[in-house]
Parts: sequence; C-alpha cells; structure tokens
Amino acid sequence: MKALWFDGTLALREVEAPRPVPGEALVRVRLAGICGTDREILKGYSGFRGILGHEFVGEVVESAEKKWLGKRVVGEINVVCGDCDWCRRGLGRHCPQRTVVGIVNRPGAFAEFLALPVRNLHAVPATMPDEVAVFAEPVAAAAEILEQFPLAAGTRAAVLGDGRLGLLVAQVLRRAGACVTLLGKHGWKLDLARSWGLEAARVGEEALPRTSFPVVVEATGSPAGLDEALRLVEPRGTVVMKSTFRQPAVFDTAKLVVDEVKIVGSRCGNFGVALDLVGSGQVRVAALVSKVFPLEAGLEAFDYMERTHCLKVLLAVGAQKAASG
Repeated sequence: MKALWFDGTLALREVEAPRPVPGEALVRVRLAGICGTDREILKGYSGFRGILGHEFVGEVVESAEKKWLGKRVVGEINVVCGDCDWCRRGLGRHCPQRTVVGIVNRPGAFAEFLALPVRNLHAVPATMPDEVAVFAEPVAAAAEILEQFPLAAGTRAAVLGDGRLGLLVAQVLRRAGACVTLLGKHGWKLDLARSWGLEAARVGEEALPRTSFPVVVEATGSPAGLDEALRLVEPRGTVVMKSTFRQPAVFDTAKLVVDEVKIVGSRCGNFGVALDLVGSGQVRVAALVSKVFPLEAGLEAFDYMERTHCLKVLLAVGAQKAASG
C-alpha cells in the first residue's frame, strides 16, 4: 500500500499493508487530517518513526465482528492494555503500555489502510460527511477541557491561538456557557470566529488588561504561548495547555507561585461527545478546511502548510480521491 513514511525524512513509500491481530479491524482510510502534532514530529517531537497521521475517517473492510464490516468509522488513537490500574480506572489514555496511532510505536493514518482494535472504533452517522467526521479527534481534544474541570456559565475564558485547534476550543467553551475571547494574529481567522458569534481580538491589543481571564487556553502551537497565557491569566486562575511541541517552553515560574496559578495539561478526549458536537452543528468545522490533497501529494500538502497561514489540510485516500479531484 502507499503511505507517508517518516524516518528523519518524510517520503511517499510502498509498504506492506497491516495485518490485523485478533480483536483488531482493518480500516481503509478515506480521509485524513494533518495537525500540528504531525508537523512537530517532523521536527523531532516524540521520536516517532513510521507512518504519520492520527486524524482519520475510514471504512472497515476486515473484522471478526461482522457488524463492523462496511461501516464508516473514526478511531480513538490510544491503544491500551485494558488490564493496568489506569485502564481499570477508565483512564486508558494514560496506560503506561499504550501505543498511539501515528505518534508512539503504532503506524498511522497517512496510508491506504490501518489496523485498530475494534474497541477503539466509533461508527460515523450515515448523514455525516467525511469532511466533518475527520474532525472527531481534534474536537474530542477540545472538549476534554470540560471533563477536566468545571466551567461555570459566564466564566470569562481566553483562547490563545487562532489556528484550527483554537477555533475548535473556542466553540466548545462558548457552547458550555463561557464568555470566550479568541486571541490571535491573523485577521481573517479572527473574522471567521466573529462570524460564528465569538469575541475575537489580536494578541497584544492594548484594550486587554494585563491579567484579564480566570481561564486561559493555550493553543498557539508555540513554546512562547505559555508565557503569553501566564501574562493573561488572573490570580488563582487556570492555564490549560493544549499545544505539543518539541522545544521546551521558557516561562516565569514565580508567576505560578505568587499568583497561585494552576497549569492543566489537556490531551485526548471523548469521541462520542465529539461526534455529537459536530453532527448537531454545535461545533462548526466545514469552514476550517483550507485544501484537500491526494495522499500521493502528501509532501506538497506539508509544504503548503509551512508556506501559508491556512487552517486545516486534508489528505484524500481511497474512495475520497475522486471527490477531492
């Protein structure tokens, strides 16, 4: 099968198709999304080698559980042991033996096929387009914030970063009743947020007080984002870190102590919640798609993301090729 393979250099290769082990399904990938983590892996994040990609929608073509055959699915990216204390507590995302699709010791979705445990699969509603379903993983990550700590209605929250993840987080928090301000650098992205009814402002605007928000979500994708988030959070406030990047973040630890600020790391979330959010239109994703490339043009797709300030770039695979042109 064709796949985007990274071994220090990203290349399109012909590789052996996966062979599912008992309990796994073979999924033909239809559409896959490139995210910031994929780009950071190319810079050395996680030390991953192999097939990249963890955001996907596909079709089950092989499974011992016949009910899954022919189903369109999305898949949770953490493959866990199911037996350790973390798994028994329902926190398999932190299983010490886990592999992570396209990130840690498991082939990813930038390929024609991938194998994934059946328990990781979620069926996609028949009425949901692939271009919407492919956002299940990032929307789940955005919604995880609400599972980690309560957010009272009317809470003032800043989302720092106007990229695809920041725009998703802002929508999720607004739906939960927060008074959200999206802070970014790109006028057209901020205008998109405003068209959805969100407050938006450029980073560094004088109108924002130095310590303005009890909750600040850092979604810049840059190590400098944490320092800016700490500048904006009020005493006894909470900073939620969503970015993953290779370089260490440098920040003033005295701010944490003097202002008694909490920092919360936030990663993966609930796919069922995500599918409900995008399926009901409570979180809008269609406008985030900047361009679709065929898998064979994957190198061009990554280059396009480096050269532009685009939002979401997708890779069309299999049944999606004809539709994407």
